[in-house]
Order: sequence, then structure tokens, then C-alpha cells
Amino acid sequence: MFLNKYLVVIPGIILAFVLYSLSQGFNNIIGIELLGYSKSPISTAMIAILLGMFFGNVFKVRNSFQKGLDFTRENILKLGIICLGIQLKPFEFLDFGKIAIPLIMICILSVLIVIKLLIKKLKIPTRMAYLISIGSTVCGTTAIMATAPVIKASKNEVSYAIANITLFGILSMLIYPYFANYYFDNEPLLVGLFLGTSIHETSQVAAAGLIYEQQFNSPETLNIATVTKLIRNTFLIIMIPLFAFLYNRGKTKEKNYSILSIFPYFVLGFVGMIILRNVGDQLFISNINNNWNETINIIKFFSKIFLTMAMAAIGLSTNLKDIKSMGYKPFIVGFIAMLTVGIVCIVTIETYLNFFI
Repeated sequence: MFLNKYLVVIPGIILAFVLYSLSQGFNNIIGIELLGYSKSPISTAMIAILLGMFFGNVFKVRNSFQKGLDFTRENILKLGIICLGIQLKPFEFLDFGKIAIPLIMICILSVLIVIKLLIKKLKIPTRMAYLISIGSTVCGTTAIMATAPVIKASKNEVSYAIANITLFGILSMLIYPYFANYYFDNEPLLVGLFLGTSIHETSQVAAAGLIYEQQFNSPETLNIATVTKLIRNTFLIIMIPLFAFLYNRGKTKEKNYSILSIFPYFVLGFVGMIILRNVGDQLFISNINNNWNETINIIKFFSKIFLTMAMAAIGLSTNLKDIKSMGYKPFIVGFIAMLTVGIVCIVTIETYLNFFI
């Protein structure tokens, strides 16, 4: 009986892994073979959820797969987020932190205020607005997937929010490198800060930085944009518990209600992985320990697999008819969120230039 409880999830997990493998193959064909990049600028996770949505709506998913898909969406997702912490090195961020951290905080606060107003104006679901806001301000689909469980978002809300963020993230990725070059007069620090703060996904930031490097011969910009984006990703540690508190505040009537009852404990694993990375770097990096570097790369690799499997599971469980019924208003919110981040970023950088340099 105990064994059967765990065996029943295996078919769904295998199905999610198969879709991950297909997504990785399609990504390599599109990004590397067709577009000619050395590393695809397209998110494998985005392809996974699209494939999942296609197969899940064209072919009915059997009940024998459902428990495994639910397990993947809830538990393997959290494992992937925990492993994601290994790529973050806050001690390296100090050089950019005095500019990047206030810039990121101002952008996050501005988007939260704007979306709070839009919730009332457009009458869109609060959970959808929260998912779009954290996806726009922190780290795209990863932030949406990490936040969804703590605010009890539905599968369709998650899929809609991811589609929203993906669309406007791709638009930003293609437009912002050229706009930033014109506006900031090819200044690597300012362009890098802008790209790293205003574009949603880490892969999209890397692609925008690569486009800028190839078009304007500025490899420094790519490095600054990437580091700024990684600083921004660390805000996931703060934002998930904050959103959990804001959403659940007043919704639970029990007398013994507390923040601990809604705290997403997997975030502690995420923080622990960041600490492990930094302690490991201090102990081993001076000796150029290849085993430590290989360990980091292996954990990164599994993080990507786990997160993409979760995306595939979400896609397979998504009903397109239900998404259609949500209407166009959340896309308006996503578009306004994109514009808000971009405008606030420019204003903050200009303020920094005028008063601190």
C-alpha cells in the first residue's frame, strides 16, 4: 500500500520528462540551427508549456497520468526552485549593488502600486494580477511558478500569466537593445542596468545582451545586464513570502492564524543553496577545484530539468477554453506592467546620473 502510493505518480513524471526532452530538442533546432545563436534565446520552459497545452487540449490526458502531473507541478517544481539558488552569488554583486538594488526595489514597488490600481479599475482576479506583477518585476516564469502555490493560483491562471509574461518579455528582448543604445548613448553600465532590470526572463536578458554585444560591439554590457538580472532574481526570497502574506491576509479566519501557516518553506531550501554556493566558492574556488564547478553545473542542469518538467505538467493540465473565458484584460495589465518597469527604470537611472555622479 505504501509503495503503491508512490508508484502511482511515476507515469505522470515520465510524461513530463518526455515533454522536457522534446522541448529541449525543439529549442535547439529553433534557437541554434534556425536563428544561428550559439545558445538559444528562447526559453525551453516556454516551449514545454506550449507543447503541454497542445497535447493536453488535442488529446485527453488519461487519469493514470494525473497524479504524477500533480506531483510534478507541486513538488518537483519546488525542488527545481531550491536547486536554482546554486547559481546566485550575492557576494559578487557588491560592485553593482549600490545602483542595481535601489533601482530594482523602486521598479518592484512601482509595478505593485500600478497593478493594485488596475485590479480595481479592470476588475481582474487578484491572483492573476499578483502572478503578472511578480513575473514582470522579478524573474518571469520562475517567479510565477514559485508564487503560484503560496497564493493557491489555478493551473489556468498560471498558464495565462506565463503566456502574458512570455509575450511581453520577447517584445522587450527584441526592442530594448536598440532603444537603450539610442537613449543611453552606448554607455555599457547604463544599458546593462536597463536591460537587466526591465526584461522579464533571465534567458531573455542574456539574449538582449547578446544582441547588443553583436550589434554594438559591447561585451561589457552583456556581463552587466546578466549580473543585474541575477541580483533581481534574489528578490524572489523576499517577494514570495510577501505575496503569500498579502494574499492570505484576512482570508484565514482561524484564531491561531499566523505568518508561519502560509510561509513557503521551500524558500529556505533556496536560501540554503545560495549559502552553500558562497561557502563552497570560498573554500574551493581559490584552489580551482574542478569538482566543485562540476557540482554547481550538475545542480544547475537538474534545476532546469525540474522546472521545465513542471512547466510541461502545467501545460498538460491547462484547459484553453477556461483561459479564453478570462478575457483580454490581464494582457492589458501585462503590457502596462512592462511599460511601468521600463519607464521607472529610465527615470531612476536618470536621477542617479543627475544627483549621484
